[in-house]
Amino acid sequence: MKTILGDLAAEIDKLPDYSVIGRVTSVLGMMVEVGGVERALSIGDRVLLTSRRNERVVCEIVGFREGRALAMPFSALDGVGIGSEAEIGDSDPLVYPDESWLGRVINAMGEPMDDQLPLKDGPKGYAIKGSPPKAHKRQRLGGKVDVGIRAINTFLTMCHGQRMGVFAGSGVGKSILMSMIARFTSSEVNVIGLVGERGREVQEFIQDYLGDEGLSRSVIIASTSDESPLMRRQAAYMTLAIAEAFRDAGKEVMCMMDSVTRFAMAQREIGLASGEPPASKGYTPMVFSELPKLLERAGPGVEGTGNITGLFTVLVEGDDLNEPISDAVRGIIDGHIVLGRSIADRGRYPAIDVLKSVSRMMPDCNTQKENEIVVRARGLMASYEQMADMIRLGAYRRGSDPVLDEAIKHYPALEKFLAQEKNERADIEEGYSVLASILEINDADDGAEFEDLELNDESPIHDATILNDS
Repeated sequence: MKTILGDLAAEIDKLPDYSVIGRVTSVLGMMVEVGGVERALSIGDRVLLTSRRNERVVCEIVGFREGRALAMPFSALDGVGIGSEAEIGDSDPLVYPDESWLGRVINAMGEPMDDQLPLKDGPKGYAIKGSPPKAHKRQRLGGKVDVGIRAINTFLTMCHGQRMGVFAGSGVGKSILMSMIARFTSSEVNVIGLVGERGREVQEFIQDYLGDEGLSRSVIIASTSDESPLMRRQAAYMTLAIAEAFRDAGKEVMCMMDSVTRFAMAQREIGLASGEPPASKGYTPMVFSELPKLLERAGPGVEGTGNITGLFTVLVEGDDLNEPISDAVRGIIDGHIVLGRSIADRGRYPAIDVLKSVSRMMPDCNTQKENEIVVRARGLMASYEQMADMIRLGAYRRGSDPVLDEAIKHYPALEKFLAQEKNERADIEEGYSVLASILEINDADDGAEFEDLELNDESPIHDATILNDS
């Protein structure tokens, strides 16, 4: 009884003291003009429109024009016309995350999508468009985070509170990579934002890729591609707001978002509809202003709280790593993981191109010995890739370059080391031991299975002909 009364009191506290009503003066496409209350509104405020069927349509103020407020809806405008009531709503909408949300799937408004019981509100409200902690109050990055992926754990080691981007074109395995990290990571909580996803992919991701193991410690925020740009954009904001709640509760949070590109596209639609001029590839200036506001919310918390380790995917248009969104995101985050289409085409998954990827925090996370192992492995792989065409054509003579000879010797084992089945978890400490064994840096027996390989016809260097001096 006490709990029921407490919940009722909390709901009453959320009710406004009074309401202010305006009227719809114009509707054009997805843009609604509201008059009579424009002086009581500001950018980002909420307006509730009443349709002819007495249904409420939530809108957000995105601009002003000729003394009228411009609003965009979160849902369809069916039944809304000139003269419809426009009630001023929250100026700073809040969400009340709770630990009981783990295992749940919600939409961008914080409402359940999984046909289960209603969500229980937590004790503290968090602004959906929140701000990151002050820079001078933030903690330093924490220790290593084990994501369960060999290629990332060794070549791209991440720290708690680090923000990484996953840059990939379509169909190279980024969704499976994210699901593997969600299941295998040493972080305590996953907050996963699916922004602008295809409707069928939401269920596929949850049931086929994530599974019960990953879902049990995850909160999923989903907004499909058919929803309004405001809903898609808010799904990204909602993801970070929920992650902040778990961070403040002292949890180590893995925040994953797929994808930042669709967030930028949603912001572009909003900007163009409100009259903002297009810039690079049609993206409006507001897009490049909102990206750092969103991404900076991930990272270490203040003293006494946890960290938000961010993993944000970027859809690379035409496999161009220098397109506007990729370029902007790469300058904000603390490293990037590139998935290569050529690697995926030859069947090595996860298709991580370690030579094009970097973790800026890795040198500080690792010991000197671990860094030396990785530098040597990268050097050998780079030497092989530079001469790969000549090796395959049989134009290289063994003995011409001792470094390249060593690279050719170790390349098959390194390729096998980087490959990983989707249900296989790799331990971070074991990864360095195996890599050192492959490179013959020590006499460890770990990883011996990688040394004696039986190459098949699909091996990346099976057809390479190496000519002897004789």
